[in-house]
Amino acid sequence: MTTVTASGRLPIRYLYLETKRQLRNVRAMVFTFAVPVIMLLVFGSAFGSQTDPTTRLPYLVVTTLQMASYGAMTAALSQAFAIVNERSIGWNRQLRVTPLSGWGFMVSKVIAAMAFAAVSIVITVLVATVGLHASLDPLHWFAAGFGIWCGVIPFALIAILIGQFAKPSFAQPLFMVVFMGMAILGGLWVPLSVMPDWMGTVAHLLPSYWLNRIGQMGAGATGSSGMTEPAMVLAGWAIVLAAVIVWRYRRDAARQ
Repeated sequence: MTTVTASGRLPIRYLYLETKRQLRNVRAMVFTFAVPVIMLLVFGSAFGSQTDPTTRLPYLVVTTLQMASYGAMTAALSQAFAIVNERSIGWNRQLRVTPLSGWGFMVSKVIAAMAFAAVSIVITVLVATVGLHASLDPLHWFAAGFGIWCGVIPFALIAILIGQFAKPSFAQPLFMVVFMGMAILGGLWVPLSVMPDWMGTVAHLLPSYWLNRIGQMGAGATGSSGMTEPAMVLAGWAIVLAAVIVWRYRRDAARQ
C-alpha cells in the first residue's frame, strides 16, 4: 500500500515543485518576459496599423504573435539549464530510484514549462492590446494564444534533451545555438517575407516557424489549412522527441 501511495503521489508532488521552482526563477522570468515586450514596443510602434501582405493581418498583430511565440519558446527552452544543473549535482540519479517513471519525469518538466510560457504569452498580448491597442477580436486572440501555448511542447522537450545530453560546460553554447537558430531562422525576430528565399525553405524545417504559424492561423491569417497543418507538424516533433527522452531516461535507469 505504501508503494502504491508513493507511486501515485510522487509525480503530482514533483510536478508542483517543478512548476513552483520555474515561477520563482526571477532572473529567467525577467529575461523571458522583458525581452519580448521590449521588442514588441519597438517594432510594434514602428509598423503601426499597416497590413502584412502575407497573412493579411495588421503588422502589430503579426509582431505580437511573433513576440508571444518567442517568449513562449524562451520559457520552454530555459528549462535546459535547470536539468543540466540537476544532473551535475546527482539529482537525476536520485529520481531514477524513485517511483517516478520516464513519462512522469518528462510530463512534469513539460507542464512546468507550459506554466511559465503561459505567463509570457498573456503578458505579451496584454501589452499589445492595452498598451499598443492591437486590434483583433477576443476569439481570435484566444485561439492564437492557445495555439502558441500548446505549441511550446516540442520546445520543452528539446530543453529536456539538451539537459539530458549536454555537459555543464557545453550547455550554454549549445543552448545559444539552438535558441538563436530557432528565433532567427524560424522568423520570430524578422518576418520571413523580407528575408532571402533560402531562409523560408529552412524555416519550414524548424518547429519555431510552425509555432509562429499556428498563432497566425489562430488569429485568422490567410491559408486553407487553418491551424491543422502547424498543429500536426508540432505534434510530430513532440512525438519523436518524447520517444527519445523516455528511451534515454529508461536507459540511464537501467544502468543504476
